[in-house]
Amino acid sequence: MSPRAATDTHPLGSVTLVTGPEELLNDRVVRAARAAVRRAAPDSDLTVVQAAELTRGSLGELTAPSLFATTRLVEVRQLEDVPEDSHDGIVSYATTPDADVALVLVHSGGQKGSGLLNRLRKLPSVHEHKSEQVKPANLVGFVMEEGRKVGGQVDRDAADALVEAIGGDLRALAAAVEQLSHDFPGQPLSTEIVGRYFSGRADVKGYIIAEHALSGRTAQALEELRWALETGVGGPAITGSFASAVRSLARLKGAARGMRDADLAREVGVPPFRIRHLRDQLRGWDEQGLGVAVGAVATADAEVKGAGAHAGYSLERMVLTLADARVGGR
Repeated sequence: MSPRAATDTHPLGSVTLVTGPEELLNDRVVRAARAAVRRAAPDSDLTVVQAAELTRGSLGELTAPSLFATTRLVEVRQLEDVPEDSHDGIVSYATTPDADVALVLVHSGGQKGSGLLNRLRKLPSVHEHKSEQVKPANLVGFVMEEGRKVGGQVDRDAADALVEAIGGDLRALAAAVEQLSHDFPGQPLSTEIVGRYFSGRADVKGYIIAEHALSGRTAQALEELRWALETGVGGPAITGSFASAVRSLARLKGAARGMRDADLAREVGVPPFRIRHLRDQLRGWDEQGLGVAVGAVATADAEVKGAGAHAGYSLERMVLTLADARVGGR
């Protein structure tokens, strides 16, 4: 069952079993359960306990009505750590849960505690919400979906840039999308916006500039380059991003035909979700052009590290050389 289904079943009088390795998705199920209980009983009590501290007696105390409220929400975290002698008590309660209590059990995945999970899954009063791990190939889709959830829109290239910048941490990706949507209301989130937002991240700025240059958007590449230099991004960081981007294209160009995307990703040294984008980008490049690009980036790299008199001039010349080297630019 998807974490989104957390709102489909009212948590009072039942047991919500949250399983899986994705902490962000698990937390969303828990927050949805809290909200549902609060809507039903605004004065309800909330108790959060670590499973390692749970005993049969303490579970009975936690689920009993308090002096101040009859409705209760009890969250048990890290269910995999619950003592084995407490398993029977949890199953016994879950078999006939109290109508005024919402019990939420959170298991963070793995084999530990699987025996208890299997027993709970057999009970009709237990509703499981499983968070599957988001694979690297699906991270861009996750970012785009997060944009829709907050009422915005993240285009694929911008989502790609965010994943490149932040990595696979779902919580960090979701927070970045939310912040960008708040800072740029009503605007589709583009690579330009991502680049400006992460202006302090040299690797992101270099990545954005290289993306523009290698895709034939020379004017945008030059604009972003000048802005990056004005805001203190160093030349070596920019040439480093260009070198990585050109190297990926060259490896893809030289890869054997007919390979599956997963195998290509290993060959090229990029996450699988990047392969389709690199294929699109590669349409503008032949072997001769890539050779010119490799040489231009190497020259600029040497110059910004001391061999040249003016880093800005060297970097602009690199971008213009790449523009000429693309198919159709020569």
